[in-house]
Amino acid sequence: MSERDIKADIVEVGRRLYGRGLIGGNEGNISVRDGSVVYVTPAAVCKGFLVPECIVKTDLEGRPLDGQRASTEVQMHTAVYRRRSDVGAIVHAHPPTATGFAVAGIPLDQPLTAEAVVTLGVVPIIPYGTPSTPELADNVGRAICEAQTLLLANHGALSVGVDLYQAWERMETLEQVARVALTARLLGHEGHLPAADVERLTALRARSGYPPPVCEPEPRPASAPRPASVPSASFTLSREELVRLVADAVERFRT
Repeated sequence: MSERDIKADIVEVGRRLYGRGLIGGNEGNISVRDGSVVYVTPAAVCKGFLVPECIVKTDLEGRPLDGQRASTEVQMHTAVYRRRSDVGAIVHAHPPTATGFAVAGIPLDQPLTAEAVVTLGVVPIIPYGTPSTPELADNVGRAICEAQTLLLANHGALSVGVDLYQAWERMETLEQVARVALTARLLGHEGHLPAADVERLTALRARSGYPPPVCEPEPRPASAPRPASVPSASFTLSREELVRLVADAVERFRT
């Protein structure tokens, strides 16, 4: 895709998220990876009123390449891209019902609807991390290898996709299944799909365009540098000195 098309898609998805009430005010952020470049929404701008010119280009570490100010959550996005080579786009939003589950500490990990089993799978809750910090980025980076969508404790949700529209679809599906789960609980019964049906639906994922996560190994922390070796002391002896030392030692042993 061209840069122009990527920016246009980000603007469109921002408007959809805002129009559907999945974000409010300046909440949320969106990114697309294109090779070694990440296109990400700017800081402090309502995603419902984006224009292509305000989309920021960064490297894979989140450093701006065009002088603009990227979203303060860019570290969370780059943490995902480092672990998931199959992810081409990320949507972070604050869908009200799903966020309610995140605040209540209730994961959306039960098979309630066929569509959610195929497109989402299990949606875990990751521990709270202060927004825009390495702590949150690390929490997301560790959890994203086991899921396509995450609930962020007391914060919101994050979804990934092979492209932007799949990431957006997962975010909308997440809010939909959260509403279904809440309604079922209010009605007094949350019926789950039988295990055999879940197994069949899981087998359909790859054929339906929802393959399992492809995750890179977690980077190992740099090992501590070895202390510099201390050169051993050395000296030389003449033949006569060596003979004398041996003779002295033998004499002391006899006494």
